[in-house]
Amino acid sequence: MQFLFVLLSLPLLYWPQGIETAPQIKQTGIAQFAVPPEKVEAWRDAGFKVIALPRNEWEGRQRLLTPGIQRKYNVASPTRAPWVDANGWRFLREPAGQFLYDLATGRAALAAAESFVYNADVVVRIELADLAEFGKMLAFLRTLPTDELPPIADMTLIDTGSVASGEVMNLLLRRNLLFQLEKFPSSLHRINVKLGTRNYPEAEAADPSAFAQKIRRQIGDENRSLRIYGSEVVVARLLSDSTKVRLHLLNYGGREIDGLRVRLRGKFRNGTVMVAGLGRASLEEFLVADGATEFTIPKMASYAVIELPIAK
Repeated sequence: MQFLFVLLSLPLLYWPQGIETAPQIKQTGIAQFAVPPEKVEAWRDAGFKVIALPRNEWEGRQRLLTPGIQRKYNVASPTRAPWVDANGWRFLREPAGQFLYDLATGRAALAAAESFVYNADVVVRIELADLAEFGKMLAFLRTLPTDELPPIADMTLIDTGSVASGEVMNLLLRRNLLFQLEKFPSSLHRINVKLGTRNYPEAEAADPSAFAQKIRRQIGDENRSLRIYGSEVVVARLLSDSTKVRLHLLNYGGREIDGLRVRLRGKFRNGTVMVAGLGRASLEEFLVADGATEFTIPKMASYAVIELPIAK
């Protein structure tokens, strides 16, 4: 199968450091990156393909969270589950937005994968220590299929544009409760959620965790298109057409995961999994029963993508 590649799905490196870092850049194999206008000539004279990124264009982009986890306790929801800092909801809310990561050390590879999963227009500024890992992730992403597939959703979320609506969107995404974002109710789903209505009063959003749990009960676990077992820090994006399903998995925990179990509603044939840092792997304990497909990913670090053919 020949795949189409979308250039915007790969993040653009912004590299304000000088030409003395050319050996490190060359080792990464990064084909193109952005530099301050006054440094363009030096980099091009050295044989690099660079584009000028003026300071006002860099600062005019929307800043993203550094992806990862933190311990965050909420008196309204006394859970010790790690708080995931993820940006997927922002990409979904503004698909034409222009964003930037200004990253702390150790997060470059995850940020590259996160922006790729949502096909976001992203510029990334990283530390020299992360250059090699960032280059490896870009090389891995170039091997993946980027033919566009429609997202799978179990409900419709009407975005009111409010801060509360964004917080709910964020938490639903982190809980892997798949939604379709719309401005108006949709007949495609049994559940349409809009803050400020009788069924979903604004006051309930004061505790987003409880609100997300309410939505989960309404959907019903048996009706969910996707369930992940054994991790609270993996965020998924599920896409499908009439022939296959594609599952992106982002691990925000910062540690390698062994034996991640996944359940998909529907019947699928065993397929392939590509794991960043490891390459192609095999799915284990593959089971199709009771209208669902389950499998285990033996090992993954920051990112993996699974593609399964739909069983006829």
